[in-house]
Amino acid sequence: MQSVYLCRGLHKPKTRRYAISCCSNALRFFGGVPKAIISDNLKSAVNRSSRYEPDINRSFKDFARHYNCVINPTRGYSPQDKALVENAVHLAYQRIYYPLREMTFFSLKDLNREITVLLERYNNLLFKRKESSRIELFQRTERQYLKDLPADTYELKDYKRAKVQKMGYVYFSPDKSYYSVPYRYIGKETTIHYTKSRVEVFYSHERIALHQRNLIKGSYITNTDHLSSTHRFYSEWNPEFFKKKALPHGEYVLACIEKILASQDYPEISYKRSLGIIQLHRAYGSQRLNNACKRALDTDACSYLRIKNILKNNMDRVHLLDDPTQQIQPHIPFHSNIRGASAYE
Repeated sequence: MQSVYLCRGLHKPKTRRYAISCCSNALRFFGGVPKAIISDNLKSAVNRSSRYEPDINRSFKDFARHYNCVINPTRGYSPQDKALVENAVHLAYQRIYYPLREMTFFSLKDLNREITVLLERYNNLLFKRKESSRIELFQRTERQYLKDLPADTYELKDYKRAKVQKMGYVYFSPDKSYYSVPYRYIGKETTIHYTKSRVEVFYSHERIALHQRNLIKGSYITNTDHLSSTHRFYSEWNPEFFKKKALPHGEYVLACIEKILASQDYPEISYKRSLGIIQLHRAYGSQRLNNACKRALDTDACSYLRIKNILKNNMDRVHLLDDPTQQIQPHIPFHSNIRGASAYE
């Protein structure tokens, strides 16, 4: 069994998906893979028939590559290439379909179960001129020529073309979602190969991205390795990220960042303010930033602009009283000519 004819009877459902699914089921039923699959010249398998070099459908060729076999279509207008399979189809109708003609089924599962029973009975029938059945001949003669099935069942591939957008993603129209690719391919035309479970992006026949397919519409599927250094920095923003950034500059910087993160319902605002405060150490140093944050905490003024003003006006170098209950003495001395609000009542 170095070759097997699988595609007879697929002219009616002229869909490529159905044809390849039938072939995959047939190989699983045989329990192995032949060296060649002889197909008819239907459009689901052959784009352009030729006696010497036919053009195989792209999806069917990918199917053969997955199972490590080749596609060898029959010659056009040569009925002698199809004689055996035509007779097998006739016998299948006679032994399986004909007994089912008056039965009523209420589910596809019940129908398939009855077909399986009739198929086993048909394969176990003894030939008139041979003292063996079809299943026995297969196991004794043909089974040894089959190669092992691959570990994974073949998934039908479809193809789309997409341009890499400026943000480093390709738009996947079937799901209305976005998949990341390495940022150096921004602006390039790519080809998307997709199955039910995964999405692959190719550029110049080279795979540049592989993702698990996400069926949620409008979603962004990101591989952080694809992002530029700037985008990767933004993608890492979260409360722990900013706390870790603040810790080396002092305990008061950390306390100030924690207070800002807890004060905002919308995280992006607090992230920007926190980043601004942490970046002040570049101009003023960590020690002065820590002192400024201490003063901001004591006066309940934890914000980027206030801390920046404290540093700009050197207020971080003016120490507040350790006892907050004590009043700071005014620079105007008290005397009898000073009257308060009570004098105007």
